[in-house]
Amino acid sequence: MSIFSTTDTSPSLVQQASESADHAILASQQAANDALKTLANAMQDLRHQATPLMDHASDQVSAMARHGMDSVRETAHQLRLKAERASEGTTSYIRHEPVKSVLIAAATGAALMALVSLVARSRSHN
Repeated sequence: MSIFSTTDTSPSLVQQASESADHAILASQQAANDALKTLANAMQDLRHQATPLMDHASDQVSAMARHGMDSVRETAHQLRLKAERASEGTTSYIRHEPVKSVLIAAATGAALMALVSLVARSRSHN
């Protein structure tokens, strides 16, 4: 083999290496594009699957909130009825026993004042 034949094949080897590198780059780009398409499709599928689940969860939360509000309304209504009955009972008692009612009110007021006085004294000593 002579120097001339080695020199003649060098550009050919460089050309082949360059073409191989170009081919490898194109193949890598194609593989990356395919992987991105697969990932995008998987994300799209996941979004389509998650949407009904999120809608169902939202509906359940709304139903629970409505149930809670209904319970609060019913409890408030029951308390209102009990307060009205207590008020009616108190009014009836006052009509039938006015002297006793005044004495009970006076005794209750005196007891509350004594309690407030004790609490105020204990706080002033501390």
